[in-house]
Amino acid sequence: MSKNKQKHISKKLGFIIKLFFRKYPSLPYVLKWTFICSFIGILIGSASAGFLQSLNWATDFRENNLWLIALLPMGGFLIGLLYCQYGKEAEAGNNLLIDTIHEPKQIIPFRMAPFVYIGTIATHFFGGSAGREGTALQMAGSIADQFSKPFKLSASDRKVLIIAAVAGGFGSVFGTPLAGAIFAMEFFLIGRIRYNALLPAFITAIVAYIVTNLWQTPHTHYHINSIPDVSFLTILYALIAGVFFGLCASVFSKLMHKAATFFKATISYPPLRPVVGGIVVACAVWALGTTKYIGLGIPTIVQSFEQQLPAYDFALKIALTIITLSAGFKGGEVTPLFFIGATFGNALSLFIPLPTALLAGMGFVAVFAGATNTPIACSIMAIELFGVECGVYVSIACIVSYLLSGHSSIYSRQIIGEAKHQRFSNQEGKRLNEI
Repeated sequence: MSKNKQKHISKKLGFIIKLFFRKYPSLPYVLKWTFICSFIGILIGSASAGFLQSLNWATDFRENNLWLIALLPMGGFLIGLLYCQYGKEAEAGNNLLIDTIHEPKQIIPFRMAPFVYIGTIATHFFGGSAGREGTALQMAGSIADQFSKPFKLSASDRKVLIIAAVAGGFGSVFGTPLAGAIFAMEFFLIGRIRYNALLPAFITAIVAYIVTNLWQTPHTHYHINSIPDVSFLTILYALIAGVFFGLCASVFSKLMHKAATFFKATISYPPLRPVVGGIVVACAVWALGTTKYIGLGIPTIVQSFEQQLPAYDFALKIALTIITLSAGFKGGEVTPLFFIGATFGNALSLFIPLPTALLAGMGFVAVFAGATNTPIACSIMAIELFGVECGVYVSIACIVSYLLSGHSSIYSRQIIGEAKHQRFSNQEGKRLNEI
């Protein structure tokens, strides 16, 4: 083939490609983010799998060696010292992710990933009451942001990357990729969703979820055995339950922030705060004579769907979780919120005539929705975990809880995109810690 003919074919092919991209201008965007998100999804899914398996090992080892709980204050001191000496840049945790999404500045330090991993495993190993969502999100965010420069991402693209990373971390750690994608677009801006991150969030969440499963990392399954037909009366019951869940979420969020402020005001040296918190939690476990209120509390959550539990379970979990996390231990609030919501729903079944398992499932997601201002993600999460049949009830509970919890949240750096009531429209654009 002659050179002239080759040039002619190349020009014609180039013209066809340009014409194709001109007709489908979104295609380069789709290809770009499919590649980027598949890549970071593999990394995030692998990190989540390793983290979950480590967490299961730490929990099992602690439950078989309960004397380790006596070392919780010492473990807290080591965690506090690690962050005080080397991790001050990463100490803001999930709030740092929110700040980066709103105003991208310096690259999120990679040390956030190993630090929060070590801190969370130590917290669970020695018997603190904490979760795993915060760790998964921070690991995902810090890993993904390291590729902002290699991929030559703009400030706007970097925002999308962090949102996608959060989706991957959430979806893979809980086994709910659809909820993970929506959560990532809801959690940083109350009342509004950024649709430009829709494709990256879904791709990352789904890829990370698949990769976590390929590593043979199991997720907990829950079952609601009885769901009544939808009627005006059952909807009324769901509304009443949503009010209680919203109040519970608000109380938890406000007490969490007040307790953290108290620890900072009374103990100036940061590593000593988890020492004091660890002493309180360890003594509480000894006094109660059970470990059901520390760690993730998954067995109790499962039981809340199957049998009637003591009505005070949720209150004890609130107390131990607030002390653990506000003192400076690492982990997350979400799984404890699942525990609190499920056991609170279980308790409400004593006087709200809905099936116990249904109320436990409603509380599972609704208290979380109220405490994080993410009602859509939580509704989808319930459908992924419990099945579509409960959709009407859990959605009502999540929305009412979201509205009743007010402008409070476990994430103090959330910005109010749209106020929950017209009366508070003057607060739009402000961070929650500014009102």
